[in-house]
Amino acid sequence: MEQQRIEVVGKLGSTYGIRGWLRLYSSTEQAESIFDYQPWFLKIKGQWQPIELESWKFHNHELIVKLKGINEREVAQTLANVEIGVNLSIFPLLDEGDFYWHDLIGCQVVNLQGYAMGVVSEMMETGANDVLVVRASTKDAFGKKERLIPFLYEQVVKRVDLSSKTIEVDWDAGF
Repeated sequence: MEQQRIEVVGKLGSTYGIRGWLRLYSSTEQAESIFDYQPWFLKIKGQWQPIELESWKFHNHELIVKLKGINEREVAQTLANVEIGVNLSIFPLLDEGDFYWHDLIGCQVVNLQGYAMGVVSEMMETGANDVLVVRASTKDAFGKKERLIPFLYEQVVKRVDLSSKTIEVDWDAGF
């Protein structure tokens, strides 16, 4: 059987009420889009386990969820702070030049002069554009520990090669 690749799309929060409802923190661009990705898996004791969503709603500008079979507050409390994941195979294909963040994390970043600037450790959303957070090598010639590089495709990011996990950027290594 093929190994499932699971991507974290959110996290369960604290309990809400006495009937097993939980607060939900979504990592999707639009918070309620998390419900478009089913089935869900919960990471319990290091293992992904399938769970069925029974219901969800907004309450006081927060998302709350009811999971099938979770009917008491005490049981729901055991799921507080548990990550929610989905199988990557259900994500839609993107247009050229668009990338999922999980595909960019772990890529080596090299500038046009061939200098290895580091590895993408995370992504940040700033409102104007996404930003690559690049963890520099411990032997960085410019003494950098981290670089923040705007993900502006064609302007700054010249090429993304997911097969070789490489991103080529037009960016000064000393900046």
